[in-house]
Amino acid sequence: MKVVQISFLLASRNLWRNYRRTIIMLVAISVGAWAMIFMTALMRGMVNEMLRDGIRSLPGLVQVHNSAYRDDPSINNLVSMTDIEIETTFAAAGIERYATRVRVPAIISSERESRGVTLLGVDPLRERSIEAVGSVIAEGRGLESIDDNGIVIGKKLAGKLDTEIGKRIVLMSQDPDNEVADRGFRVVGLFEANLAAQEEAFVFAGRTVVQKMLGIDGRVSEIALTGDDYRNVELLLADTRRLMDGRDEVLSWQELDTFLGTMLGVMDGFVLVWIVVIFLALSFGLVNTLVMAVFERVREIGLMLALGMRPSGIMLQIIFESLLLLMLGLSIGNALAYASVIPLKDGLDISVVAEGMEMFGAASVLYPEIQVNDVVLANVVVLTLGLIASLSPAWRASRYEPVKAITKV
Repeated sequence: MKVVQISFLLASRNLWRNYRRTIIMLVAISVGAWAMIFMTALMRGMVNEMLRDGIRSLPGLVQVHNSAYRDDPSINNLVSMTDIEIETTFAAAGIERYATRVRVPAIISSERESRGVTLLGVDPLRERSIEAVGSVIAEGRGLESIDDNGIVIGKKLAGKLDTEIGKRIVLMSQDPDNEVADRGFRVVGLFEANLAAQEEAFVFAGRTVVQKMLGIDGRVSEIALTGDDYRNVELLLADTRRLMDGRDEVLSWQELDTFLGTMLGVMDGFVLVWIVVIFLALSFGLVNTLVMAVFERVREIGLMLALGMRPSGIMLQIIFESLLLLMLGLSIGNALAYASVIPLKDGLDISVVAEGMEMFGAASVLYPEIQVNDVVLANVVVLTLGLIASLSPAWRASRYEPVKAITKV
């Protein structure tokens, strides 16, 4: 224990013998740590927002469909259970955060234009727990009940159709007999979405109204369920599959959108690779600093060895110097990273490249997110690799022959 205490004390003093070199190395480590954490926060923010937007447009963390629905999303491929059966079954299981929808392809027409859209017949009270696309109303009002005769469309779609709140539009789709089913609706609200493409893709009407229009009273196309953490959906997925008992297809959001699921895994791998790459750049400076510190103290090291200090004590000195240098630099870097992210908590506007970002499914506002796991990973990896990098100069210092070291010119 005394050897460790003495080695630590000597290391802390030796660290500042050449304070200019130490300060330069501290700056390098601090900037490197800041870059690791800050850039990871930016990437986390972008990817997490992409995931959230994707889940909102699915929406839900788990979905239930007819087994043929994904290949043919027509009105003929409906969930096997009726509205009443779904409500009874889910209530008995204690599942509250779910929504049932009629989701079919449709054509929307105004006085001047027509567009292909996805028509969603929804229960607005249930949808509030899902936080899906269409929940942010920019103008007018949202749907008030499943019997609401109005329709909510995207703000961008309203511009394309040259229509506005209060005007009527016509929706056309197919009924189960493959006959055209159409109905007039009055626009009661315009919604906004993080991705402009979503404002053109979806329109929302009361579920009962859409069911009557299509002739499918009491039937729905999908059930969407949500939870607290999009990373952990296994329990919700297992419970839902148990309730459906194999009658319908039950899939998680990763299975429904493999691109989004892959992005989550890629991001976790990117963080580790990014940290290692930054440290490799820092390691050259760290090793050079330690080698120079050893070279300058050859006679001193020889004298300590001659006076009886063990080689292990010399090694501990050099390793402690490395760890102290890294810990100081990481502390400063961590503080700088947090200080850089706090002013951006309301979002970083990147609308100048909005179109390019939208191609990747990212919004025009970036919200950096510092995750504790990322900070811990960065610090642990840097300290571990720093310790490994310091072993070479530490071993070299401990191998000196006392007489040769003392007499070395």
